[in-house]
Amino acid sequence: MPQRKPMDHIYYPDERHGLVQRPGLGLIHVCFGQGVGKSTRSVGLAVRAAASGLRVFFVQFMKSGDSAEVKVLSDTANIVYRCPGKHSFILSKGPQAEHYEHAEEALWYAKRALKEGAEVIICDEMLSAVVFEVITVQQVLNLIARCRKRAELIMTGIDASPEIIAASDYATEFVQVKHPYYKGHMARKGIEY
Repeated sequence: MPQRKPMDHIYYPDERHGLVQRPGLGLIHVCFGQGVGKSTRSVGLAVRAAASGLRVFFVQFMKSGDSAEVKVLSDTANIVYRCPGKHSFILSKGPQAEHYEHAEEALWYAKRALKEGAEVIICDEMLSAVVFEVITVQQVLNLIARCRKRAELIMTGIDASPEIIAASDYATEFVQVKHPYYKGHMARKGIEY
C-alpha cells in the first residue's frame, strides 16, 4: 500500500494573486483518478446547482443508466438526465461498435444541452471514454471551448490528459489509498453504483 504524503500545503486566502472576481458560469472542472468519489461529487454538484435554480444537464458516458443516482437525477427539478443506453463493459478485447456509438451519442447530448440553455453540463465518465479511445482529446477540447464563459462543464473519469487539465479551471485528482474490491468485495448498489 502506498505511503500517505503529509500535507505540504494548506490554502490560505492571502495567497490569492490579483483581483478577487466573480467569474460567473463557464468554468471547466476535471475530476479524475483511480479513487472513488468522482461521480458522487458530480451528482452532489448537480443537486446543489439545481437547488440554486440553475438548469443542469447530466449525461453519462461509459455507463448503462442503471446506477442508483439515476432516479434522483431524473426526478429532480432543473436536472435533465441522459444516458444513451445499455452496453457491455469494455474489457480486454477493447471497444466494440456499440461503445463508439454510445460515446458519440452522449457527446451529442452534451452539445445539444448547451444549445438548449443548460447552465451546468456534467459529463460523467467522459474522461474514461477518452482513455478507452472511443472519443478523442480533441473532441473534449472542442466541447470545453464551446462551454467556456457560457456553461459550467464538469467532466469525470479515470484519467485526464495534460491538454485537458491545462484547459480546465478546476482539476482534482482522486487518489485511491485502499478499496475493499482488492479483498474480493463486489460493488454494492447505493454505495459504489
